[in-house]
Amino acid sequence: MPFWLSPISTTDVARSRVRLAWPLARGGQVWWTEDRPEEDGRTTIMHRAADGSRRELLPAPWSARTRVHEYGGRPYAVAESGDVVFADLADQRLYRLPDLEPLTPESGDRYADLVVRDGQVWCVRERHGDDGKVTRAIVSVPLDGGEIREWVTGSDFYAYPEISPDGRHLAYICWNHPRMPWNGTELRITRLEDGNSWTVKGGTSESVLAPQWKDGSHLYLVSDWSGWWNLYQIGIYGTSSQALHPAEEEFAGPLWNLGGRPYLVMDDGRLAVLHGRGDQRLGLLDPDTGTLTDLDVPYDGWSGALAADGTSVVGVGYGARIPGSLVRIDTVTSRVEALKRDVEELPDIAYLPVPRAVELESRFGRHVHAYLYPPSNPGQPEGPRPYVVFVHGGPSAHATTALDLEKAFFTSRGIGVLDVNYGGSTGYGRAYRERLKGQWGVVDVEDTIVAAQWLAAEGLADPDRIAVRGGSAGGWTVMAACCTSDLFAGGVSYYGISALGPLMATTHDFESRYVEWLVGPEDPQLYASREPLSLVAGVTKPMLLLQGLDDPAVPPEQSEAFADALSERGVPCTYLAFEGESHGFRRSETKATALAAELAFYQQIFLMS
Repeated sequence: MPFWLSPISTTDVARSRVRLAWPLARGGQVWWTEDRPEEDGRTTIMHRAADGSRRELLPAPWSARTRVHEYGGRPYAVAESGDVVFADLADQRLYRLPDLEPLTPESGDRYADLVVRDGQVWCVRERHGDDGKVTRAIVSVPLDGGEIREWVTGSDFYAYPEISPDGRHLAYICWNHPRMPWNGTELRITRLEDGNSWTVKGGTSESVLAPQWKDGSHLYLVSDWSGWWNLYQIGIYGTSSQALHPAEEEFAGPLWNLGGRPYLVMDDGRLAVLHGRGDQRLGLLDPDTGTLTDLDVPYDGWSGALAADGTSVVGVGYGARIPGSLVRIDTVTSRVEALKRDVEELPDIAYLPVPRAVELESRFGRHVHAYLYPPSNPGQPEGPRPYVVFVHGGPSAHATTALDLEKAFFTSRGIGVLDVNYGGSTGYGRAYRERLKGQWGVVDVEDTIVAAQWLAAEGLADPDRIAVRGGSAGGWTVMAACCTSDLFAGGVSYYGISALGPLMATTHDFESRYVEWLVGPEDPQLYASREPLSLVAGVTKPMLLLQGLDDPAVPPEQSEAFADALSERGVPCTYLAFEGESHGFRRSETKATALAAELAFYQQIFLMS
């Protein structure tokens, strides 16, 4: 059963991931960020003028990337003058373009969720003390480099600082350990003239996100109070709460990165919104009537950061066979304009798989969501083929149907992909994501195994040639699945988690208490029953482990310990570590090397020639 010949190379895949993100728009101008895989993975800032001319604002080696929560978010903002303020990866200070003047001191403080208003940069500041304690506050940084002022502090986490139109109030989201922002948050308001603060909505069991001002006395927000992240309008004192369009759909996603806006207020008062299950569509919502009308665009889904400019909406859209694209849509004329694509040259469309949404049945009649990517190569025979079950990270994240040359790299060679949104994934309501509460290492593993069994039962996959791969929390699931089942011919883990105790002791502050929700309070016996390192004796098939050596979220010791345990038991294992890489590989050479190693691994375990 040989590989099929494919025009998609490891270099094609590595160079394709420029990751267009974080658009802003004003006066016909558009700004956004782009990754540079061939420049050590740095992130630059781009600008498109009203006349259509395009230029890069941030020269090498500068890199616009904030490390707040380690996962960062929007790393820049644009002042009224057109000057750009950004956080530099190297020292995390805020700088002002075009002169690259520093606005913040050399203190090690980090800044994210930047908003410029009246000559001030309002943002979340994260401070790491010498004693290891991490504190956060909402601060304002003068654009002229004056003294930084602290406005709100006391909670463990903050997001979405928004100043009211009259400049009198600051709205924001906050939450405390051990909650994550998809478990429970509060919408609070601080009156700036006297510092008086109060809670408007939310709590320990309600996730409130993305407040935006309607006027000086009312706000829009997203809440999962109904079981779904829906849009609401509310008064600033918590009165007159009103659901704008009740639906069993999500109007927001998990707050892994700071600075995204899943909806925006247009000049005519309508809201440009993202909504759906799994992939999110782009629509216009009339807040007075509740009427929601989807825009007629060729994109199947959108990233969770929109920008508005008059009657236009700017975002990053994608399709199964359409690259991630920076798109501007005029909501009056319906004109759709692709400003930039993250893959400039695509292979023949016949080599790109078309995903199909499927629902699988797991234990107790539970449904599991997944996307099926059949092998795609013109002229090749049909019939059962090798398959790889993809497991996303998070675990409170979700897989989409966005064009991914990495998947096409495999499917064009005759290896199918099933991308699983196991119980615990976002995109399908609160009840679905809470299936994982206390059940990490159980539900995710069961659903992944069910996915492989379904592939074989449907006659899609050769049952002896099914592998599993995932990264971060997905790597945990891969290792755990290989520990508890001999169904898989092998497993591939990218910077995966193998042991809970060491993870809790060494990981970053944002996720330092996450395991308590996912598994339970620290209990050696309970943890040993779940963690792959304690169950490693059950692994009988080969594994490939890949790891960045500068990873603050999942330290290298996690992969190293599992690789050593496999070697001690005589189980074939290849461990590849990469200097200078963090949590998620960014350098083109690293991506190409990792992908080539993964392909060689499948060739060996599937006995393909």
